[in-house]
Amino acid sequence: MCCRVHIPLTGDTDISAGDALVHGISIHGHMHQVHRVIGYCPQFDALLDNLTARETLRIFCLLRGIPARAGERRARSLAHALGFTRHYDKRIHACSGGTKRKISTAVALLGDAPLVLLDEPTTGMDPASKRLVWECISAMVRGGRGCVLTSHSMEECEALCSTLTVMVRGRLHCLGPLQHLKNKFSQGYTLVVKSKSGPNRDETSAEVQNYIMTEFPGAKFIEKYLGISTYYVASTTPWWKVFSLMEAATQRFAIEDYSVSQTTLEQVTKDTVDAGIPWWKVFSLMEAATQRFAIEDYSVSQTTLEQVFLRFTRLYGHDDRTS
Repeated sequence: MCCRVHIPLTGDTDISAGDALVHGISIHGHMHQVHRVIGYCPQFDALLDNLTARETLRIFCLLRGIPARAGERRARSLAHALGFTRHYDKRIHACSGGTKRKISTAVALLGDAPLVLLDEPTTGMDPASKRLVWECISAMVRGGRGCVLTSHSMEECEALCSTLTVMVRGRLHCLGPLQHLKNKFSQGYTLVVKSKSGPNRDETSAEVQNYIMTEFPGAKFIEKYLGISTYYVASTTPWWKVFSLMEAATQRFAIEDYSVSQTTLEQVTKDTVDAGIPWWKVFSLMEAATQRFAIEDYSVSQTTLEQVFLRFTRLYGHDDRTS
């Protein structure tokens, strides 16, 4: 998921070693032929500010060799599918960042190229706009076209990618399906237990926690809030045993409900930097600190996905140097 992976394939920079085939065409000495079979949405919008979206798409249609009338129909179809029809005749410099990304994506999808390279196409978009882009990409792939997507959004990767990889220091790590990445890096299952309401709820939660930590080897307590406790259960425990033990627990303790799910891709990356300190403890300690010290204000925020990937990169970079 590194934006640099597209650069050699588009000819933006020369490769120092090796080779790559794009639709069966080597990038060594055949870049003009490669350009005919790829569509490209760069990380930073390469658009002409004084042109409108309509004019931009018309120019790229002509460059692709698409007849004017057919190109106009195709451009309008993409504008509708990607949701920028009302900005169709607005100059690029007056468009928002999200709209510019939509136009760049539309340029990449023109001409029905066999391979489309999309470098963080949904950056700056609201959730509804992202869904429109995802639907277009999914429809393109279902139509038999290939797509190489880079993204910092875990949700986007899970929704669109059939094969995932992480590139660190110019090397690909863990190339394979989403399930492979989860199996290799996740801590197993996420177990959420909700205790029944009542005066003994906290006591029940403590009993359940003791039960889970005893019965599930390697289990990790994550957090507890209003009688809802979350744990990571090691993947060495088979599914049938997880449910068997939890069904037995519902008979012993005042458990209202429980759920077991596989860790998400976002949790997989978060696990690499998780300090194991629950939110309630962070705020509790900081509130106590405001009483002891001359603190005017404080804030606590969740680590961003960009920070997670940067930490992930540092971890792998350290592994590379030590190995």
